[in-house]
Amino acid sequence: MDEVVRVACCQVEPVVLDLDATLDKADSVTAEAAAAGAQLVVFPETFVSAYPSSVWAKALAGWGEPGAKEAFAMLARSSVDVPGAACDRLGAVARAHGVWLVTGVNERDPERPGTLYNSLLYHAPDGHLALHHRKLVPTNHERLVWGQGDGRGLRAIPTPLGRMGGLVCWENYMPLARFALYESGVEIYIASTADDGDAWQATLVHVARESRAFVVAPCHFQRAAAYPADFPLARLLDGVDVVGRGGSAILAPDGSYLAGPLYGEEGVLYADLDPARLLEERQRFDAAGHYHRPELLRLDVADTVT
Repeated sequence: MDEVVRVACCQVEPVVLDLDATLDKADSVTAEAAAAGAQLVVFPETFVSAYPSSVWAKALAGWGEPGAKEAFAMLARSSVDVPGAACDRLGAVARAHGVWLVTGVNERDPERPGTLYNSLLYHAPDGHLALHHRKLVPTNHERLVWGQGDGRGLRAIPTPLGRMGGLVCWENYMPLARFALYESGVEIYIASTADDGDAWQATLVHVARESRAFVVAPCHFQRAAAYPADFPLARLLDGVDVVGRGGSAILAPDGSYLAGPLYGEEGVLYADLDPARLLEERQRFDAAGHYHRPELLRLDVADTVT
């Protein structure tokens, strides 16, 4: 990382379960961020086209729960095929606005479309898909929705902005997954999430201090009113206002906040990442450098694709 980088951390609501309209919103928000000088624009966990909240996803465990299978099918229809037209559209958004674009999506594999994945897609300013990471282990109710990820994308990649990579939500509690990023030299750490609890902020501070990297952590924001009228499990949203309240933030390598956390509303957080901060904070601690003992402790990453 050689120059100051302006990042945009987008806490915006998808057009829930509407693929094309959510992609349109990603385009308009990215245009706004690029106009504000952002070189990197990051959207939350499964922004396209909804995070399957436990408020309703718990119904998928019911063998004969009315509407459960239909709700899963609706989520699948609004997912992103990789490769596919929606993935290409995200690339076109990055290219049109000249930014690095990181987007959380519900992913389908066109060759085996029966299983969904929770994925982060990194598109370069020329529109190509530079990094593709699938969440390794879905959490709690998420195991009713997504399959397990694999070794793809479990690393940081060199970019003109710096070495960039990340993990999804509670993957950030997996020490070896974090260390895979550290060993690959991560400088801009993406921690996309749907965890809107107060305790999550302590996790972000720890990750920033342990990685000695900048942490960009967009969190999902969803209201029950945003669900379509024909959502098969709409009855479970009765009396619910906010499904996901956010908590997006951008942190410096010492764990201090550069922006956020933002709760209870849509918004785009901006911060300028100064590479000097990386050098300053790694003088005392560098998890994969002078504070590592590879002759005693080693990590092997199976980066094969399943």
